[in-house]
Amino acid sequence: MKHKRFPQPETLAAAPPAPNGDANQTEHDFAPCAEEVARKAYFIYRNEGSPQGREVQHWLDAEARLLKERNQTRTHEAHHRK
Repeated sequence: MKHKRFPQPETLAAAPPAPNGDANQTEHDFAPCAEEVARKAYFIYRNEGSPQGREVQHWLDAEARLLKERNQTRTHEAHHRK
C-alpha cells in the first residue's frame, strides 16, 4: 500500500534560485528545500520502523538534521579558507 504522507517529488514546487556567490550568506540561504526535507523525513520514518502519527516530528527532525549538516559543512569550509 502506497502512503502519501510525504510530498512526492513530482508534486513539489521548484525551490527559488539561490543567490549568486554572496560571501555573506544567511541561514535562510542554507535552508533545505521541501524535497530534501521530505526525503530525509521518509528515511527517518522508515528507520524508526514506519510508526504512524509522527509525520510532523519526522519532518521537524529532518529539517533540524539537514540544517545541522549544512552548518557543519559551512563551518568546516570556513576553517579551511583561512
